[in-house]
Amino acid sequence: MELNIKVIPRAAKTEMAGEMADGTLKVRLKAEPEDGRANEELCHFLARQYGVARHDVEIVSGATSQRKRVRVRTPG
Repeated sequence: MELNIKVIPRAAKTEMAGEMADGTLKVRLKAEPEDGRANEELCHFLARQYGVARHDVEIVSGATSQRKRVRVRTPG
């Protein structure tokens, strides 16, 4: 499955923050957007949320943007 996500870095804690009108998920991340830390935290967070391994989550586009397209490979 592919998800459209808007990340909000430097939040108090990492959590889902709702859904935008166009269906884009908002995710608050505690990490700073430096050296890929926020991207890595996003991938780990989504892996936990969807119950998959970290290597099953990849950022398809938007690695340097707040808006990202993320692929989550789920079994089945």
